[in-house]
This record gives sequence, structure tokens and C-alpha cells, in this order.
Amino acid sequence: MDTSVNKPNSIYNVHFGLVCLSSLLFSASFNMLIPELPDYLSSMGGAEYKGLIVALFTLTAGISRPFSGRLTDTLGRVPVMAVGSIVCFVCGILYPVLTTVSGFLFLRLIHGFSTGFKPTATAAYVADIIPRERWGEALGIHGLCFSTGMAIGPAIGSTIKLHFSMDMLFYASSVFALLSIVILMNMKETLKHKHRFSLHILKISRKDIIAIEVLPAAVVTFLSYMAYGVILTLIPDWSHHLGIANKGLFFMVFTITSLLIRFGAGKASDKYGRLKPMGIGLAILIVSLGVIAFTESVTGLLVGAALYGIATGIVSPALNAWTVDMSFPEHRGKAMATMYIALEAGIGLGALFAGWIYQDVIAKIPLIMYLSGGMTFLALVYVAFRVKKMKLLLKGSH
Repeated sequence: MDTSVNKPNSIYNVHFGLVCLSSLLFSASFNMLIPELPDYLSSMGGAEYKGLIVALFTLTAGISRPFSGRLTDTLGRVPVMAVGSIVCFVCGILYPVLTTVSGFLFLRLIHGFSTGFKPTATAAYVADIIPRERWGEALGIHGLCFSTGMAIGPAIGSTIKLHFSMDMLFYASSVFALLSIVILMNMKETLKHKHRFSLHILKISRKDIIAIEVLPAAVVTFLSYMAYGVILTLIPDWSHHLGIANKGLFFMVFTITSLLIRFGAGKASDKYGRLKPMGIGLAILIVSLGVIAFTESVTGLLVGAALYGIATGIVSPALNAWTVDMSFPEHRGKAMATMYIALEAGIGLGALFAGWIYQDVIAKIPLIMYLSGGMTFLALVYVAFRVKKMKLLLKGSH
């Protein structure tokens, strides 16, 4: 570990601040497109492919994870973060050029590489520069910054689209990605034993894909993030159905409540362990999906959004810290990649599932929300099983 960027018991330093700011801009860059993409695809004659907007993005993000994990553990954290931001920058420029349905879907496929690289390396970087006993707090604060990007991105994106044009929105996305790259240029590398790039590094074997030691966290991640794929796919249309002009409003509300809870939730996971806060968060997540499904009013939808934000604000830092807890330091990139593979698989399958059932029939949205709540319930059952198993182990040791 590079002690020049890590002071004992300190998380508030320049390097942590820079990585948080870079993540905020990066998150805003691709999230500002989300609320407007369903209508944009429909305008090109591709309404039946709405489920692929998120699914293709997460597919390549998942495919690239083993590579990003390996490169993070060999080339370094900073170069891999830079690759993610560069992909976002390039895609923002190309969206206005490739204006066919096939061209759009191809870009969604390429755009996914951005989140396949940057978050993996960023999580490893944060774990490198922060003391172990404060991982939950630090990852909670970093998640807060990433979520701030998720909050301001859709709101800014919808505003740009309303007052300017879709092309201007794409270019704004590129600008945000470029700024996140500029910040990375001032960050110090934390990987001690770096290797030079060679094609051999890109050769991936089965043992490089999944870090077995963090599979419990990956299971919970997969089951709980299917709901997010459903929300990304359906909430823009559900918002329009309920009479909300700015389709980014739901995302802004849920992200603001997520921001408010993350700092305390991260500290709680450091103090009380990862599983108890995670179980509470998953229970609230199930309730939020029920509220979203049941409501037929703007107020009800925003209450559901607020509850969903509280839930993710509790679950996300606990899941990240639990993954780091179980990882081996020399394979931290692979461990984080494993968790993100599960995340992308959950989001992607949730989006595909939602698009397959939905087919532009608004009346089907509540049913889909209830079904995604059922998947989250399975995650809660699994966490309860892990808590019971831990108690039995502790009882046996005494």
C-alpha cells in the first residue's frame, strides 16, 4: 500500500476527495441520458427494444469486469479508471452520428464498457487508501458522491432535452466524462507491484473471472439489483403515465434520500457489521417496490422513490464493504469485479425481464414491480440465513 496517500485512521484527504469528485462526474455523464433514451429510441422506430437500452449496457459492463479486475491488479487502479471515462466521452460524441436503431443499440453495447472499468478500479483504489476499520464509512461517502451524479444527471439531462435538443444532451454527457478524466490525471497510483501492458495480461482463464471468496456478497447483489434494472426501464414511462413532465424527477428524489442516509449507513456497517443493516435495507427496498406498484398518484410515486433511495443508501455501502472484507488484498480488483458482474447481471436481467413483459402496456407495470419485489425478498432470506449461520458459528466457538 502506498503510505504517501494513506494516513492512519484518516479518510478525508486530497486523493479520496479527487476520486469521489471524478466518480460524481462520471456517474452524471451516463445517468443524464437514462430518462430520455426510451423516447429517443421510440422516435427512431425501436420502441420494442426499450428493454435493451439498459440490458446491452450492462451486458458489456459485465463481460468487461474480469478484464478490468485483472488490469486493476496488474497495470494499476488509475489507468483502468481512465479507460472507463474515455469510453463515456467517445460514446457521447458518437450518439448524434449513429442515428439508426442498430447504431444506437451498438453504442449502448460499447457504452457499457465504461462502467465495466471505472467502478471496479475506483473501489479498489478507495480500499487501498482507507484504513480497514473505516471501509464502510469511506465506501458510503464515495457511494454518496456517485449517487449525487445519479441525482443531478437525470435532472440536468431532462432539462437540457426540454430546452435544447437530444444532440446537446449527448455532448453534455461527453463534457462531464472529459472532466472526470482531467481529475484522474492528478491522482497517485496505489498499486505497489505494477506490470507493463502486454497482450498476455488480457488472457483470461476461469479462475480470473470470479473471486470465490466474495460469492455471498455477489448473490445478494444479483438478487437485489434486478429491481434497479426494472426501474431504469419502466419508471420513465410510469412517470409520464402519472403526468410527470420531467422524467428525471423520480431518480432525483430516490438519489437525494440515498445521499442523506449513506453517510450514517456506512458508519453503521462498520459498527454493527454488514449483515444487519443490509437486512433492514432490503426490507425497505421490498416495501418501496410495493408502494411504486400500488400508487396511482405523483405523491405516491415520489414516496416510493424516497423509500427506494433510503433502501439503496443502506444496502449499497454494506455490500461494497462486505465484498472488500472477504477479498484478498492481492486480488481486490478481481473481488470488486465479481461483485459488479453480479450487479450488472441483476440489472441487465431485470431490464430484459421488464421489457419482455411490458411491451408498452402500462397496466403491466405494477405486476412487474411486485415480481421484482419477490426477487429482493429472496435476497433478504439469504441474508437472514447468513446471520443465523454466523450466530451458530459464534455460539459453537464459545
